[in-house]
Amino acid sequence: MRALLSPISALLLSVAILIMGNGLQSTLLPVRASFEEFDPTEIGLQGSSYFLGFVVGCILGGRMIQRVGHIRTFAALASVASTVVLIHAMVVEPFTWAVLRAITGFCFAGLYLVIESWLNERAGNENRGMVMGVYTMINLGVIVIGQMMLTLSDPSRFPLFALASILVSLAAVPVALTGAAPPAPLAEARLRPLKLYRISPVGVVGAMMAGVASGAFWALGPAYVVAMGADTRQVAIFMSIAVLGGALIQWPIGRLSDRLDRRIVVIGACLVGAASGVGLVMGVDETGLPMALLAALFGAAAFPLYAICAAHAFDHTAPSDFVEASSGLLLANGLGAVAGPLLASVLMRISGPSGLFMATAVAHLLLAGFVAWRITRRAAMPKELRPDFDLAGTAPTMVAPQEEAAPAAAR
Repeated sequence: MRALLSPISALLLSVAILIMGNGLQSTLLPVRASFEEFDPTEIGLQGSSYFLGFVVGCILGGRMIQRVGHIRTFAALASVASTVVLIHAMVVEPFTWAVLRAITGFCFAGLYLVIESWLNERAGNENRGMVMGVYTMINLGVIVIGQMMLTLSDPSRFPLFALASILVSLAAVPVALTGAAPPAPLAEARLRPLKLYRISPVGVVGAMMAGVASGAFWALGPAYVVAMGADTRQVAIFMSIAVLGGALIQWPIGRLSDRLDRRIVVIGACLVGAASGVGLVMGVDETGLPMALLAALFGAAAFPLYAICAAHAFDHTAPSDFVEASSGLLLANGLGAVAGPLLASVLMRISGPSGLFMATAVAHLLLAGFVAWRITRRAAMPKELRPDFDLAGTAPTMVAPQEEAAPAAAR
């Protein structure tokens, strides 16, 4: 394993530092916005702007890499993303923050594209799962570390913004100094969403609704906890517990979907996600252990949904179309993540903090209903004809399962 990871150690170090910085700012900004008494719809707009920028970056990032290469693209985008963090601290104004979040989303789409296409090329078919599994573990682990950094200082002051900026800047150093050869130029993937929907309606709708729920949570989860009167430490713990809940269940629930009709697993996860959302709505004035348990349950239900829906879509997709299918699913997920924060913020404005989990519960119930209807329209694929669950190919990243080492589009 050491021999396998050694050539990409610099890249993995950059990944850890970069995502740590992004994890910090993704929690810091909604908390600071709440302290500044931004309206919930303004905070939701900022979350939607991030994912809108991310979608655009998914579409255009590959062209940038084709033009100037992986290393230069990474260095340039990391520099811009680092600068944007500091501007947030200098100009505390809702519309400006929304524009800045869109720029950040664009930058991180390109950064993830560089990282994951590089990893995908360096890994062979016999070890790609292990390489991407290590990458996924690093991703989830350092997000939690970045969120817990929120406790190091007062979010209303400058140091945490500076720390996030420093981390994003430092992420460029290992990549810029690596002696490893960069990967070959990216191949562009076609986007034909109607064709993909005809192949797998559950895959497309599931990816989109998973984006609605997770996008709303990432954008407004910290604001929800602050509105309940929690302190900075409790915000960091709440978000981290949800991430850990999703991380711990991802592989077991994927294996369960190998044994059952994946659509049944999707319905089960949706019902658990809706129930935990209702619990968080009902317990809006509660803090402590009950909230922590509900956060873990929500994360365990909501975060694996994209992977299971993507696996279902790949079950019905020819290997030659894997890259195109991955790109289409990621686009659907991104569009859902743009809509989710806006819808949730409207409900929060009408009904208070509980509106966030009203929105996620509705999204989960709608998806459960759609999948139940689809079960009546198409028989389950026989187990022996389905590929096993592959976290590396179904996580919400740019890497699709494929027979060659070419990357898909973007996260």
